Amino acid sequence: MKPTLFLLAAGMGSRYGGLKQLDGLGPNGETIMDYSIYDAIRAGFGKIVWVIRKDFEEQFRTQILSKYEGKVACELCFQALDALPEGFKCPEGRVKPWGTNHAVLMGKDVIKEPFCVINCDDFYGRDAFASIGKFLSELPEGTKNKYAMVGFRVCNTLSENGSVARGICSTNEKHHLTDVVERTEILRVDGKICYKEGEGWVEIPENSPVSMNMWGFTPDYFEYSEEYFKEFLSDPKNMENPKAEFFIPLMVNKLINEGTATVEVLDTTSKWFGVTYAADRPDTVARIKSLVEAGEYPEKLW
Repeated sequence: MKPTLFLLAAGMGSRYGGLKQLDGLGPNGETIMDYSIYDAIRAGFGKIVWVIRKDFEEQFRTQILSKYEGKVACELCFQALDALPEGFKCPEGRVKPWGTNHAVLMGKDVIKEPFCVINCDDFYGRDAFASIGKFLSELPEGTKNKYAMVGFRVCNTLSENGSVARGICSTNEKHHLTDVVERTEILRVDGKICYKEGEGWVEIPENSPVSMNMWGFTPDYFEYSEEYFKEFLSDPKNMENPKAEFFIPLMVNKLINEGTATVEVLDTTSKWFGVTYAADRPDTVARIKSLVEAGEYPEKLW
């Protein structure tokens, strides 16, 4: 069974003009998302699913889905603040979405095969998709509790224009994930990669694996997420905090700490890039141009 690519796109708004997710960065106006889908198709993925907000479904179908017609199967699902388990009600005044794992939950009715979750505005690279595609494609039918994460080498994920936030991963001798710790300020200090802790800096090795939100799951992940989301919502501090979010690493850490599931950390030589800062745009355009000139991608994708 071919795996599915699941793009988290509910953060995209209906006012397309200034959205970095739809900024034309390729030689023919291709977006970063276009390159992800292209890489996924050549890595053996058979379906593309987006989670978006219902209020701009029509525009999304017209401006986004239309370009992929006839090239790959496509489906949409929708994230909404009131998409909660029975018995729960969205607190009055809440406007912030419930987080990345809530967005993942929205795909449970349309995804019945192994799937890879990614952000729609990160450039992950060909090798990363080949790695996760191989893992998911080789899972025996009916496999449960065996997940994966592409662990980018931290040296390949930095911005020259400021600090970045990354989930620093710890692994065991089997290359299974044991922990993900979010570090909100990572950059080079005197030539060494460091993260901010308190008032000081802590050095980390150049090839330390970090999460760029590129996960591989099987459909049983939805069941665990549904149950744990109920626990999350039952905690008053989460319901009363308008900024509390149900993140993917929160769910993953619970499953690996309980021994319910394993998450294999897949190494990749791909160099992540994206438009974290406005100043990153020229470098991103130049990087894509060099990949096209090197024959990594055709000049026109679609």
